[in-house]
Amino acid sequence: MLLLSALWEALGLCTGLAAQSRLGTVGLVLLFALAVGVRARNSGLAVGAAVVLVVLMTQA
Repeated sequence: MLLLSALWEALGLCTGLAAQSRLGTVGLVLLFALAVGVRARNSGLAVGAAVVLVVLMTQA
């Protein structure tokens, strides 16, 4: 259980660093919106943030 939790946190850290290095503050805001949408079970917010994040990451 501890290993799984540590793995999720490491993955989140790497994702955040990748978004910040490529997109700056906008990437972090979109990543935060994605996480909030998933936690709040708001599929519209989560899907919208994920789509915008993917489009911006492919353009960067």
